[in-house]
Amino acid sequence: MRQLSLLTLATALVCVSPAAAQDLPGKGVSVSPIKGSPANAWFQHMVVQLGLEALGYEVEETLEADFPAVHLAVASGDADYTFNHWKPLHNDFFDKSGGEAVMTRVNASITGAGQGYFIDKKTADAQGISDIGQLKDPAKSAIFDSDGDGRANLSGCNPGWGCELAIENHLDEYDLRNTVQHDQGSYFAIMADTITRYNEGGSILYYTWTPNWISDVLVPGTDVVQIGVPADGAFDAGFAVNDVYIVANNEFLEDNPAAAKFFELVEIPISAVNAAQVKLRDGENSLEDFRRHAEDWVAANQAEFDGWVQQAAEAN
Repeated sequence: MRQLSLLTLATALVCVSPAAAQDLPGKGVSVSPIKGSPANAWFQHMVVQLGLEALGYEVEETLEADFPAVHLAVASGDADYTFNHWKPLHNDFFDKSGGEAVMTRVNASITGAGQGYFIDKKTADAQGISDIGQLKDPAKSAIFDSDGDGRANLSGCNPGWGCELAIENHLDEYDLRNTVQHDQGSYFAIMADTITRYNEGGSILYYTWTPNWISDVLVPGTDVVQIGVPADGAFDAGFAVNDVYIVANNEFLEDNPAAAKFFELVEIPISAVNAAQVKLRDGENSLEDFRRHAEDWVAANQAEFDGWVQQAAEAN
């Protein structure tokens, strides 16, 4: 990644005068990003990396960790920023790592990220299942049993991601411990088995979120339906809609007003992130692929991106 970053920076400098090159606000400054372990956050991190490189920064290899550690790293200065903070899902991670005293939610750069439970449409229609509380009924939960223990197998959320806490709370709140098993481990490996089971005609129960490629394979309304949690009246998904923030270390922001301004300006439509997830699903999953996906999006939105860079450079 360092070699890719330096190559891009060198190319950019060829296109400007020596005096302008000297004026790049990030010249001589190394920046350390960090992201969560899921690969589907690479796209937005690469978009930001391209902007920082255009400002002259040397972007170091992106660190990866579980989300509590991501927030601790930004708080401590072991990393400078992340584009992987979900609000409100990660509020506890933010607060317990020191909160606003040490880091800042600079910008909600991706908005409207949803989460929820889904089951196959065939079973939903046949059994009249519309909320997860109905799986307290052993006869209904057994329909989703894939390992023979009589309980529904819920393809759930990895420990450390934050979403697992909401699921575990639902299992307690709706008295589902005896009828639903929360399957955790490697989310996408578990979901691969879930998709196979659906393709073989089995009933499935799973948690997922957007932006993600899962809903391009198991299409809501066609293959699956979203079920909520028990509620009076309106549908309740059981999970808040989230915005995805760039969070940065306060000292870094103070020392680097150009980067701070760029973070403030970045906006990526959730549709663009979803499109990148489909490419990831189809096997375009190397660092070179992730960078190319970001470069293609920037090229399609060049004027807007250049405006962000220009305003950021002027903020220095």
